[in-house]
Amino acid sequence: LQPNDIVAPLPNKNYVTVSYLNTGNSTLYKNGAAQAGNPVIDTQSAIFRGTRTYDLGSLPAVSFIQIPYGSIQPAGSLASQASPTGVGDLTFATAIWPYHNRATRTYLGLAGYLISPTGSYSSQRAFNVGENRFRTDLQMGFQTPITSSVDGMIAVDTMWFGGNSQCAATCNSLTNVSLNQKPLTTTQLGPIYRINEIFTVAASYFYVAGGATSINNNYMNNVANTQRFLLSGQAHTPIGRFSLQYGRDTEIKNGFVQNRLLAIRLMKEF
Repeated sequence: LQPNDIVAPLPNKNYVTVSYLNTGNSTLYKNGAAQAGNPVIDTQSAIFRGTRTYDLGSLPAVSFIQIPYGSIQPAGSLASQASPTGVGDLTFATAIWPYHNRATRTYLGLAGYLISPTGSYSSQRAFNVGENRFRTDLQMGFQTPITSSVDGMIAVDTMWFGGNSQCAATCNSLTNVSLNQKPLTTTQLGPIYRINEIFTVAASYFYVAGGATSINNNYMNNVANTQRFLLSGQAHTPIGRFSLQYGRDTEIKNGFVQNRLLAIRLMKEF
């Protein structure tokens, strides 16, 4: 979530958001131990989102549709792997606010996401822009004041994964096998500081747990246990709301460690 995403929106508004994300991943960890080699995975993506706010009965609500376009460039010890480019998986989302009090700046929001397997995918590639499986996610967020200019926010979401029956290179197999994954839960919390009417800054801590995979029903013992931080800055301008974010993993148990996340966003009402 971006700073103040938990604040209930005003109804009958339309927004378009364009985002650019640049991430870098390196060392592979298995059960907390760094593996040999010097893998490098650089990813760039542009994300386009259209949003509509409205009232659902007496409750504020928002829905959006989002499509990414990206590229993945493996390097180092992964230089022999293909570098895919293409459209990613389409996301649909809706959120409602069972509790919203603008006078006290206190909000409780619930959101549901559906991610469809529309993105570019080949079972013969170890890395893909799309995942060739459905994903669903339920999220709850709460925000309330700490001081007159600082709010505290916490959000928890759990993602469920459909199966991918065409997993080959990603699953280290020469033929298609079945990939399944346990639910993955993410907790995000931190302060949001409103400097003035234009500028807002925030810091977030993330803890990600779960998500172990099975290949042809063989348990891979690769539970995620990841901690990361994210720093955010926003500027509300006549052009729209600009956002800049930087973050990275601070601790990881399984997977390629993320050593860089840079995100730039522009959200404009129309």
